[in-house]
Amino acid sequence: MNAELIPLVLTEAEGRPAVNSSYFSSINPADGQCLQERYSDKFSDCKFALLGNLYASEGKPGKVIEVHAKKRTGDYSIVTALRKTLEVEYPDKSLALGGTFIIQKGKAKIHIMPREFSSCPLDTDEAVNNWLKHFEVNAPLICQSVLVSKDPGLDLRVEHTHCFSHHGEGGHYYIDTTPDSVEYLGYFMPAEFIYRIDRPKETHTVGRD
Repeated sequence: MNAELIPLVLTEAEGRPAVNSSYFSSINPADGQCLQERYSDKFSDCKFALLGNLYASEGKPGKVIEVHAKKRTGDYSIVTALRKTLEVEYPDKSLALGGTFIIQKGKAKIHIMPREFSSCPLDTDEAVNNWLKHFEVNAPLICQSVLVSKDPGLDLRVEHTHCFSHHGEGGHYYIDTTPDSVEYLGYFMPAEFIYRIDRPKETHTVGRD
């Protein structure tokens, strides 16, 4: 079935088994609302399908970029604002960040894909948005985010953020819906390498945001 994956995985290494603490959000068939579940409660492996934007690190102590922001004054989400700032400051480079941020106060707009694929082609952004299920969810929300200042020619989605919570709400994050009261706290790391896996031979720009 389709769902929104929020990956949190400690990989196998030196005889240590993998630990999958991921969450996923799907549409509850009983009431059409958000259903957030632990991945390990449903599946025994770390596989997933379709697409993913993942950030991997060694988990060692070191310097990070801390972002603490309150009260959104523009039209961009915090992720888009970070990405566009990097694009302006470093116009000749493609810089990627990965990390986690918490929406500490306020509410956010998210989407969750329906469990079943569409019965008709989704060939416009409007068609995709009409197919997706949109929700307004409450803080605190824990968001896993990957962003790239500009595509270096690898046909990337330049930003992708999924969120989960301890009160059962989560999915694909767009933007906060309470700009006057929202508060963010996040920690990010620059990426050293970008790996593009299974790049499709034919591509499109539909549903990229």
